[in-house]
Amino acid sequence: MSQTTDGRVKPSYFPQLAAERLDIALCRTSTAVARAADAHAGAQGLGVGQHLVLKMLAAVGPCSQQTLSEELRIDRSVMVGVCDDLERDGLVRRERNPRDRRSYAVTITDVGRRRLTEVEKSIPGFLDDVFQPLSHQERAQLTALLNKLLNPST
Repeated sequence: MSQTTDGRVKPSYFPQLAAERLDIALCRTSTAVARAADAHAGAQGLGVGQHLVLKMLAAVGPCSQQTLSEELRIDRSVMVGVCDDLERDGLVRRERNPRDRRSYAVTITDVGRRRLTEVEKSIPGFLDDVFQPLSHQERAQLTALLNKLLNPST
C-alpha cells in the first residue's frame, strides 16, 4: 500500500502479482535494470550495445557483424547502427573478412581499447548501485540462477 498526495491509501497490486508470476517479476526487473544501464551508459558517452561490442571484440578478436549480433543478442538491423557509430568515432574498423569476402570483420582499434578501459572502470560502482538491495552472496546466487536459465544445458 502507498499513499496518494491527498492522503488516501492507494492499494498496490504489483507486489502480489510479482509474487505469483515470476516471469512478470523478472521482466519488470530486467526493464528497470536495462533503464539504469542505459542511463549509466549515456552518462559515460558509450551506449550499452556499443560497450558490449567493444568488450566482445577485445575478448575474442575480429568478428563479423552477424556473429556480434548473434552472440550479443542484438538485432542485426540495430547492430549495423552500433557498428556505424563505433566506426565513425574511430573505436572499431571494418575490413573485408579474409575467410569470407562477402562479409566484413569488425576489429577494435587502439582508441576503442582505451575507451573500453575507461568505461569498464565505472561498471563495478554501477553494479553496486543497481544491486544495492542484495548482499554479495545474494548477487552471486542471482548470477548463478540467471546463468542456469540462460544456459539450461550446462
